[in-house]
Amino acid sequence: MRVSLIILPLLFSSGLLWGQADIFDEKVTSANNIGGTITNIGIIGNSFSGSFNVQGHPSWEYPVNSGVEHVFDGGLWVGGLVNGQVAVSSGAVDATTGYTTGGRGFEFTSKTPLVEESSLFNSPFFTPNAISHQDFVATFTDTSRFVNTGTGRIQILDHQTPLGIKVDFRSLNWNFSFANFFVILNFRIQNISNNPIDSAYVGYWVDGVVRNVNITPPGGSAFFSAGGNGFIDSLAMGYEFDSNGDIGFTDSYVATKYLGAEINGACPSSPNFDVHFNTWQFSNTTDPLYFFPTSDVQKYNKMTKGLNQEAGWDVISQTIGNASNRSNLISVGPFPTINPGDEIDIAFAIICAKRGFDGQPAAANSAAQRANLIQNAGWAQTAYFGEDANGNCILEEGEDRDQDGQITRFILPTPPDPPNVRVVAKDHEIDVFWTDNSESSVDAISKEMDFEGYRLYKTSVGFDVQNTQDINRSLKLVSSWDIPGNGIFFDNSFEEIRLLNPVTFEGDTNTYVYKYTFSNVANGWQHAISLTAYDRGDEVNNLESLESPPLVTLKRVFAGKPANGSFESGDPFAYPNPYYAGADWEGASTFEEDRKLIFANLPQRCEIRIYSLAGDLVDVFEHDEAYKGEDSRWFETYSDPDAATFSGGEHGWDLLSQDNQIIARGLYLFVVTDLDTNEKRQGRFVIIK
Repeated sequence: MRVSLIILPLLFSSGLLWGQADIFDEKVTSANNIGGTITNIGIIGNSFSGSFNVQGHPSWEYPVNSGVEHVFDGGLWVGGLVNGQVAVSSGAVDATTGYTTGGRGFEFTSKTPLVEESSLFNSPFFTPNAISHQDFVATFTDTSRFVNTGTGRIQILDHQTPLGIKVDFRSLNWNFSFANFFVILNFRIQNISNNPIDSAYVGYWVDGVVRNVNITPPGGSAFFSAGGNGFIDSLAMGYEFDSNGDIGFTDSYVATKYLGAEINGACPSSPNFDVHFNTWQFSNTTDPLYFFPTSDVQKYNKMTKGLNQEAGWDVISQTIGNASNRSNLISVGPFPTINPGDEIDIAFAIICAKRGFDGQPAAANSAAQRANLIQNAGWAQTAYFGEDANGNCILEEGEDRDQDGQITRFILPTPPDPPNVRVVAKDHEIDVFWTDNSESSVDAISKEMDFEGYRLYKTSVGFDVQNTQDINRSLKLVSSWDIPGNGIFFDNSFEEIRLLNPVTFEGDTNTYVYKYTFSNVANGWQHAISLTAYDRGDEVNNLESLESPPLVTLKRVFAGKPANGSFESGDPFAYPNPYYAGADWEGASTFEEDRKLIFANLPQRCEIRIYSLAGDLVDVFEHDEAYKGEDSRWFETYSDPDAATFSGGEHGWDLLSQDNQIIARGLYLFVVTDLDTNEKRQGRFVIIK
């Protein structure tokens, strides 16, 4: 998902009056379970406007497709002293509509769009320069006091004292199951001015809002006033949660965590930075403690002294846990003097986590409720440390995995590669085939082939219509197989699933070595199936067994009758018959378009005509063996026609006439014509409302 928003149409070359125009460009993360908007000037979130309304893009949604949002917007802050004068360049600040061209506090500009890169060999964005499974890369500066539109200039309000910095920005996210809840924001900040920057601080500000936009659409002050806030000093992490808003429909946290920094490509000689946490009421300029800083001096003061350094922090930490409309700023410093040409390389993580349930209300914000957040933060820190396993900024024996003599950041231990999976839908059965490519996977950290086994998951009948927010939670373990004889896990071997003769399929280059069959499966219902590969873990590095992400191999399957050649398998029929309005498999949707009746035992290519008992034509449509539910909205609402697998002989109908009218209750007739033989068969079904 992506969108490029040009500040004004880029019809002007650099040779015209105002030179090359500045660009505002944004994309949405899609590698992991966060749908986060990221821009080419380091802003995250879309403020529930612009692409949120026009393209339907999330702002910072977790889990993906859940409607649970976590961020309004956020941006980089850099402050320091230039010739003794305070200067702060901010990427985003409190603003009711988020980013606007030339808006106060939005002080970075860029000439280049956001570029996508990937470390995955099978990605169209693969490049050896990529770090994660999905990198977004851009360069921006604070040097201009104007936004150049190509035909003119718009002044950036109150941006009178730029620091003179260039920022090379890269966001990182991985599709590993243990990393699908954070995005890392890495900034390489270079002084491109002629003046040194003294007493420098760098921070990241986030206006968090944890609400479910499917339950409460964004808008009005009440939407933004349900957040509680907190700070965990030992983790250098500020966070927000839904304290009293969409309780039962959010159940998650969002956090900003400082990960680490380097100066000129090396660990600082004196890395004793203070981490400062601040939170304030949205646009409140009068509160003596929780005020929104509007001038460079006020911003710098916030960056250099956090609420966590206040004498009354114990009381403050309790107060900010109460519901309100606040934002968080995490800042670190002071850095040594940043001379012209010097660079600061600094990283923050935006982390999401499901709230732990301990029987207390969300407002309690108990340790048990924060447990997942703390665990997720640990994985984000592990990713940053990379080869520096203990985080001491020293390469110790065995840590220099790539033998380049320096610490390589942003490395995660890797689970085995996901197996290649193919599913075949049959009558009351689903066959799952997979390859053995996972067994030769090499872990990025240990450099060993540490594959151990496979796990097969499947959802229960009706999972899709039960208002579940996260399909990962709906997948239930069916069976597990692993290498025998090594004393790890079950030692139950692969013999029961290994094919005597591996199979191939037409148009598919894979050779499938394993097979598992689900029997007694309900026809017409959606079954989500996933197969993962897991490794044996690493006792030396105290690392648990890692598993490939279930969503990568997820298949949505509808068991049913296969294509009926020349009606050899009997006449076509419809089910459920009789049909009762609001059948269980239709879920809670009140839209008539989300109804579903199945025609089964259909020929490979056929036409279906539906008539009232009076002989009036109600609807007509064609079926072929490759049907995936693309002509019925039920499959758009509860499934994914692009990824669904059907049996070939079944077709869903939305119970609407060809004029999209709701049909009345009663007896209906249908005629199926085999388009290859012109043979016809008749049937009937009853609608009861």
